Amino acid sequence: MKTFKTQILTPDGSVFDGETVSVKVPGSQGQFQVLHNHAALMSSLTVGTAEISDSENNEQLLAISGGFVEVNNNEVTVLAQAAERPEEIDVERAKEAEERARKRLKDNKMDTARADAALKRAVNRINLADKYQPQS
Repeated sequence: MKTFKTQILTPDGSVFDGETVSVKVPGSQGQFQVLHNHAALMSSLTVGTAEISDSENNEQLLAISGGFVEVNNNEVTVLAQAAERPEEIDVERAKEAEERARKRLKDNKMDTARADAALKRAVNRINLADKYQPQS
């Protein structure tokens, strides 16, 4: 299969940089997949899971917390607010964030859009970690 260069960058640095055969990202209008020779595009990203497949069909998953993606000339660049692999997610911290966000939404103690965004990020991280980490 033909490959293309993919980079996933966050404010903390590079999370992924390599050759891929497929990249799925959570676009603001729905998840979409990029393959070799994809048309050029730019899109905003929402909270969700990015799926990266390399030439040996190894899959990497990342919890994405919004950002942007650019596809151009067989290069994909994701600029994410945050991106974490399942094994990097601190599930207890994510559950605490979920609880705080739910309480804030219930008590109207902060901007509901901000609390809702925090809730979505926490739930996304928990779901990815629960689904792909071995249970102890």
